[in-house]
Amino acid sequence: MALSPQWLDELRMRTTLSAVIGRTVRLTKAGREFKACCPFHNEKTPSFYVNDEKGFYHCFGCEAHGDAIRWLTDQRGMPFMDAVKELAAEAGMEVPAPDPQAAKRAEKRASLHDVTAAAQDWFEANLRGADGAAARAYLSRRGFSEKTVREFGFGYAPQDRQASKAALSRFDEKMLIEAGMRIEVEGKDPYDRFRARLMLPIHDARGRVIAFGGRILDSDSNPNAPKYLNSPDTPLFDKGRTLYNLHRAAPASRQTGRIIVVEGYMDAIALANAGIAEAVAPLGTALTENQIELLWRQVERPILCFDGDNAGQRAAMRAIERALPMLRPGHSLSIVRLPAGMDPDDLIREKGVSAIEELLSSPASLLDTLWEFEKAAAPLTSPEEKAGLKARLMHHVEAIEHPDIRALYKRELTQRFSDFAFPPRPQREFKPRGEWKKGGFKAPSPQLSAEAERRLKRAIEGGSRDTLASAVIHGMLRHPGEIARHEAALARVAQSDRNVGAAIDSLLAAAETLDSHAQSPISLPEGLPAPPANIRFAFLDEGTDPVDAREELAEAVSLLVERPALEAALAAATARFESDPEGAFVEQQQLLKRKLEFEARLGQMASRKAASATAKDSDAAQDTGPGSGASTD
Repeated sequence: MALSPQWLDELRMRTTLSAVIGRTVRLTKAGREFKACCPFHNEKTPSFYVNDEKGFYHCFGCEAHGDAIRWLTDQRGMPFMDAVKELAAEAGMEVPAPDPQAAKRAEKRASLHDVTAAAQDWFEANLRGADGAAARAYLSRRGFSEKTVREFGFGYAPQDRQASKAALSRFDEKMLIEAGMRIEVEGKDPYDRFRARLMLPIHDARGRVIAFGGRILDSDSNPNAPKYLNSPDTPLFDKGRTLYNLHRAAPASRQTGRIIVVEGYMDAIALANAGIAEAVAPLGTALTENQIELLWRQVERPILCFDGDNAGQRAAMRAIERALPMLRPGHSLSIVRLPAGMDPDDLIREKGVSAIEELLSSPASLLDTLWEFEKAAAPLTSPEEKAGLKARLMHHVEAIEHPDIRALYKRELTQRFSDFAFPPRPQREFKPRGEWKKGGFKAPSPQLSAEAERRLKRAIEGGSRDTLASAVIHGMLRHPGEIARHEAALARVAQSDRNVGAAIDSLLAAAETLDSHAQSPISLPEGLPAPPANIRFAFLDEGTDPVDAREELAEAVSLLVERPALEAALAAATARFESDPEGAFVEQQQLLKRKLEFEARLGQMASRKAASATAKDSDAAQDTGPGSGASTD
């Protein structure tokens, strides 16, 4: 009876391995795993571990390894089908009825394994022969040790188009074609797929050769030929369900607790050659959902280590997009970005294995990589471009199927976007009040026309204004040279706040009749109206240095402009609560934080005024104190 791999995978997922093994072996909880003394060899210290999440057992002493089916066949001596039937009954699954066609396919797969195994022996022999000199020279230039060459099964495919047919003549040509060794073209004789290439075997999880990859050695003779060529999909090989080197990397990952995904199989071999054995690679495609599941069976956070060029970063993003809908608690991806223009082999050659180990020790999270990639994907100089960034981020978030993870991603990315798009204004460094220069020329006060005087006075005295707005208006009267400088900002305030609109409009109109460089206060026949008693700003103090006063006034104008925009954003975030409670809450909290900062800056301006007044009083006391030269009569 032939059982499909999908059905067997479902059976393994429904089986709790520790419960099966625990019937005959006493297991002890050890973190997320169970441990025991190995039942396959005598030992006093436990080295046998069972992992329910990954569905396998492993002994670090005798290397016994397998799943629930393997346990029943190896430890209890049950035939394969009996083991399957027992586990299926416990899992509530029906064993599929015998399928003659499936049996034939299984038989064909067994015979195709014979083809690929024989082809691998032939490729290896070619590498050792006279025809393999160029391939051996390439391996030497790459710095691959003899151990690495043997372990990874390097071989060589000769140039002759009919070489494999002659070497593997014991197999029918149709089998060679079905195994991917030969190419059949209508109207022409079949010919070898791999010619004049350095060959590598591709294995399944059980270590059987199922396909091949070949690297061209002489690209000059055929510039249109692909640099790397893999077997096509066959009954043995599905490139979307296969990870190169997994059968070697999986045991190594159980020692290190990590598994590394690189772009190509030569990268995986370069890492193994440097002593990093837990590396795998996809086979000519972006990382697929099936491959991500294979990785998660080994570790919860596989490390993607792609090249530092644009193609490598796009490959990492394609993997992230595939992973987002699959994210589940505890399972994610980590990403290492290599230096620009370098692959793992380049980095090891130039800076040694310690350089790549340093990168692998501190990978970026999936979320960090997603944020940085999208932030760098397009210019962000206009409000529309910034809104586009948020739209791209939210598109990724909506792809996440797990509700808790989706909510957490949304909150974190919304927070980062708010911090980026609405940064708090930097505080102006306060400069101490300078000293007046004695004897300097004082310009005459600028005069207004009678109509301008009348309109301005009426506007200032009327309406209902808050402290900050009144302070800015009176500050402009005292420093009319600043009106033109802040014209655009004042106009925006006038449009957004009807309580100050008339006064600002009159102020702007009056300024048109003045010398634009006037630095003295505007003079009215009855004198300037006094600001409200509760206004405490240094730029309204006649004793403040003019330079300091103008800087302080500029900061007050910026606060006056910022406030309505801040209040409007708060109102908009509050209005969005029903349609987007998570995003609205995060944005509202950010805006409330900015509002507190706003109030603090406003308070600091008043504090500086108070500090300035205190300093003046202290100076005056010293001038009239003992020893000051003042008369004591």
